[in-house]
Amino acid sequence: MATWYIPKSAVRFGVFEFLSNQMRDESGRLDSGRGLMCGLGAGVMEAVVVVCPMETVKVKFIHDQSSANPKYHGFFHGVREIIRTQGIRGTYQGLTATVLKQGSNQAIRFYVMTSLKNWYKGDNPDKAMHPVITGTFGAIAGAASVFGNTPLDVIKTRMQGLEAHKYKSTLDCAVQIMRHEGPAAFYKGTVPRLGRVCLDVAIVFIIYEEVVKVLNKVWKTE
Repeated sequence: MATWYIPKSAVRFGVFEFLSNQMRDESGRLDSGRGLMCGLGAGVMEAVVVVCPMETVKVKFIHDQSSANPKYHGFFHGVREIIRTQGIRGTYQGLTATVLKQGSNQAIRFYVMTSLKNWYKGDNPDKAMHPVITGTFGAIAGAASVFGNTPLDVIKTRMQGLEAHKYKSTLDCAVQIMRHEGPAAFYKGTVPRLGRVCLDVAIVFIIYEEVVKVLNKVWKTE
């Protein structure tokens, strides 16, 4: 599943960079509010183009392999069967939940990251940031996103699973989880996800910032 991480990140940061370039002020500064909106736009686009179809297939495949009589003989066979029996629409189950999850996820991350960067740089938007600082800020942003949108991640996973037919809609899924399992069910897997996401976001933001530095040197727009 690691092969789809590259296009997902490419869409996310490509859209964020495009939107943020349109919304910076005269000094090149992006304020926290605009950072949140750019992150939201990046997350929504990421969800529609890459995340929803890939994660729907992944969740269906994992659930199928854990059943008593698996019907998918490998990942690619599973993809063919899902499309054959349900069409392309079958790979877009839980789109609303995925858009909400990815949109809020990236909105939180970029809001926190932009806020911390602006605090660190103060009145000098050109102040350099060491990769260690970037990584630390990225880890904090990752932690904030885990606590902020784990409930949406739980709902998204339910809506994309083999038992998604039990739910009439994203809202119905949330209501049923609350009614039958209680509020704690919305935070299942928070601790293990916290460690993975913090490291993941820290590394990705370091790579992103360093790539942007290189590109700004190579392609000067002044």
